[in-house]
Amino acid sequence: MTTLELRSGSDPAERPMVTPTAALGMFRRPVAATGWKAWVFTVDHKKLGIMYGATAMFFFLLGGCEALLIRLQLAAPDNTVLSAGLYNEMFTMHATTMIFLFVMPMSAAFANYFLPLQVGARDVAFPRLNALGFWLFLFGGIFLNTSWILGGAPDGGWFMYSPNSSALFSPSHGVDFWTLGLQITGIASLVGAINLIVTVINMRAPGMTLMRMPVFAWMQLVVQLLLLFAIPVITVALFLLSFQRNFGAAFFDVEQGADPLLWQHLFWIFGHPEVYILILPSFGIISEVLPTFARKPLFGYKFVVFSGAAIGFLGWGVWAHHMFASGLGPVSVAVFSISTMLIAIPTGVKICNWTLTLWGGKLWFTTAMNFAIGTIVLFTIGGLSGVTHAAAPADTQQTDTYHIVAHFHYVIVGGGVMGLFAGLYYWWPKIFGKTLSETLGKWNFWLMFIGVNLTFGPMHILGMQGQPRRMVVWPKKLTGDGFFNLGFWNRVASVGAFTIATGVLLFVINVFRTARKSEKAALDPWDARTLEWMTSNPPKEHNFDAIPTVHALDEFFHRKYEEVESADGIRLSRIKTAEDVHAELNANPDAHIHLPSPSYWPIVLAFALPVIAYGVIFNLTLSIIGAVILLFATFGWVLEPSVAGEDEYDPPPPPPALPPADDDGSPKELASVG
Repeated sequence: MTTLELRSGSDPAERPMVTPTAALGMFRRPVAATGWKAWVFTVDHKKLGIMYGATAMFFFLLGGCEALLIRLQLAAPDNTVLSAGLYNEMFTMHATTMIFLFVMPMSAAFANYFLPLQVGARDVAFPRLNALGFWLFLFGGIFLNTSWILGGAPDGGWFMYSPNSSALFSPSHGVDFWTLGLQITGIASLVGAINLIVTVINMRAPGMTLMRMPVFAWMQLVVQLLLLFAIPVITVALFLLSFQRNFGAAFFDVEQGADPLLWQHLFWIFGHPEVYILILPSFGIISEVLPTFARKPLFGYKFVVFSGAAIGFLGWGVWAHHMFASGLGPVSVAVFSISTMLIAIPTGVKICNWTLTLWGGKLWFTTAMNFAIGTIVLFTIGGLSGVTHAAAPADTQQTDTYHIVAHFHYVIVGGGVMGLFAGLYYWWPKIFGKTLSETLGKWNFWLMFIGVNLTFGPMHILGMQGQPRRMVVWPKKLTGDGFFNLGFWNRVASVGAFTIATGVLLFVINVFRTARKSEKAALDPWDARTLEWMTSNPPKEHNFDAIPTVHALDEFFHRKYEEVESADGIRLSRIKTAEDVHAELNANPDAHIHLPSPSYWPIVLAFALPVIAYGVIFNLTLSIIGAVILLFATFGWVLEPSVAGEDEYDPPPPPPALPPADDDGSPKELASVG
């Protein structure tokens, strides 16, 4: 018999013991990991959130370099910075990296870190699944990018239309890497979505009703539900394309009686909800930032919540507006035109609510606030250009031109990325206990804000002048002062791209400078409103010494302030500091706190999938090896003891209460109890 200890860090004589069979001994979890093991084997949602964010930021820099190479190629006529084939690979990987390896996982980073904190939970519902999701994302991203050195990157565009994705037009393995890599990262997203949905539904603190949840938690809940239903659709499409390329199937081959429009329908049924998967986390972030720095509650909380839910619902009915030029027929075009106009309504509701939150507020223009306001401005520009595409005749003219590129980037970069930066500056003190430099932050904001407009504003003009979105060179004869003056606006867009890059570089410098400084952030540097700020900076491993009971929306704010009547009407009066609220919450810590212990099985299981994928591309023997690793990891996961080796945390007992005193200060005699 193998004896496994239930608890660590306490007197061995007091440790409860458990004696599973010897066969389970090899599946024991690592206990009390330190150093690098504390990160590699972690199942702590906060560490995983940081790892998600760091990995996503690496891919952001990689995708940004790919974008700069694209703009260098288009900065001058008849340019030869990139060959035609490499250019196709570059814009395909740029879009794929930014969408699937940056914006989605960066949103997952915020969700993993803050959702349990915002709803008052100690952890996510399934900690090992949470770790599995991260490692699948990391290995999927690495697998996808190894295509650069293993025969060529994917080159069919990020939506990989057939027949461009067929072996005839893309004979390298790039498309195979794309289909298999996205299936791996898709499993990561699906696993994470299920985990976070269960966390929000089942693990909220006492009193935390759905209508007391922060807007960020609400938007993330909507996003996870979108992922839950959208990822299976793209998985089916990727599965079909993989079988067509590797095993001779004919799902999209016209010569064998198939219809390439099937791919477009499958892709965009996923692809348009994907737009809201990218943007709604940003909406949630700025809905937290604006009330904090406007010093007033979010205007129309319920309207913001339900408009986000409406966006998630209506997003399933607009996919074919991406296909107006494909010959759907007038009835289908009319239906999807109307649905595209309808989805603008809940988006407009949000913009109005954000604007009215600012109206009359005592605005504090921090870097986070600047990014939040910039998000509203840039997203509104992108949204307005998007609504014009609901008119099918206009959309047909603009499809596959740089006008579409401009619209999409105003929405995703101006709306999504800028909102994520607002979250980074807002929550950095909570995550790392230090505040990013506001001076560098404001330079970071203005360079990115100006750069976005310099880069994507001219693309509207280029598109209206007829420049196709995948043009690798533009001839020198089109640089004159006539209607097709592509030269000037392409140069402006290229300057804008490097302006954005300079802003991002300042952010990186800001991060390193902040990490080196010794000054710690205040406990509540922004006078925040929500539950995550009722923890230390950074939060303890167990999040809360005592799970708070929620009495209102913006619980933390209401514990610090109360409304009082004055000659000028109702005003807020501070009754407690943040330190007071923390001390009050932690005065009676929970007697017993259960924490899941580290586990290495998620990383082993995740590693098996790229091995299988390499085998599909190069040699099926590798797939067999990967399947064996997968099977072994699955058994290890299942047989891993559910209690043995788990860490538990017992807070120190509160000091003994003093006996009550008489009026003269002397202790009262306590009546004995017989």
